[in-house]
Amino acid sequence: MSQSDDIEESSAPLIEHLTELRTRLIHSVLYFLGGMIICFTVAQPIFNFLTAPLCSVLADRGQDCDLIFISPQEGFFVAIKVSLLGGFMLAFPFIANQMWRFVAPGLYRSEKGAFLPFLIASPFMFFLGASFAFFVVTPLAYDFFLGFQQFAGESEAVDGVQNAAPLSVVFQGSAQEYLNLTVKFIVAFGLCFQLPVLLTLMGKAGLVGAVGLRAVRKYAVVGILVLAALVTPPDVITQGILFVVVYGLYEISIQLVARVERKREAKLRAEGLWFDDEDEMTGDDMHPEEMPDPDDKDPAQ
Repeated sequence: MSQSDDIEESSAPLIEHLTELRTRLIHSVLYFLGGMIICFTVAQPIFNFLTAPLCSVLADRGQDCDLIFISPQEGFFVAIKVSLLGGFMLAFPFIANQMWRFVAPGLYRSEKGAFLPFLIASPFMFFLGASFAFFVVTPLAYDFFLGFQQFAGESEAVDGVQNAAPLSVVFQGSAQEYLNLTVKFIVAFGLCFQLPVLLTLMGKAGLVGAVGLRAVRKYAVVGILVLAALVTPPDVITQGILFVVVYGLYEISIQLVARVERKREAKLRAEGLWFDDEDEMTGDDMHPEEMPDPDDKDPAQ
């Protein structure tokens, strides 16, 4: 067989994998576009639902829940952004199924059993983080922001202006700016809630350990503080909430990784493949009859 034949045979499986990947990507894009179209038809009710935290805070202050368009095309782009977010969330289970169907044939039975729970836990944790952001963090943030309004009955007239009425500075928000900020909250917390899933999966693969995660705890604190400053608006309340939540998830991740390590150790002990450091003996400590025969080879080799 010539060298060119070897190259053709080795490249055939790669072509098959690329073809399969293309098929799964096309299906995922179609699911996403379908979800976008569905959400675009009901974009207004979805946007009305997303305004609930703001309207609740304004109602507590005795104000009307009014948002404005500052450009003619803003309403259209608001509907598009709502469709993008809703379409992705609606299509994610189908996209995850396509990912699983592409990866699963190359996994052993034990690897499938280890990977599948994480594939299920990932969207669950994202929705949990998004719900926490929408129902807890967002109302607190808007209550803080709207506390800087200035009403005419509570303020004084502008100095140097004769017969001027008291200054009034009230909220008249842009629909697009409100949506951008709300989506930022939802996506940021949804991604941060993936931390236990990511670290536990890395622990399952042996890439990180509980001892190592504890050793870098102080660096993790600094990293979380930087993350909180980058993904949240510049207010101490929201940043503090994100820091507390993400650091709590980091500590939970350490416990989950430790549990994975204990289960791995128990399995290896049951198979007789685990040896403690104090149980390991060097050649000098062995009795002559216990010395291994140099002609014997490890079956695993």
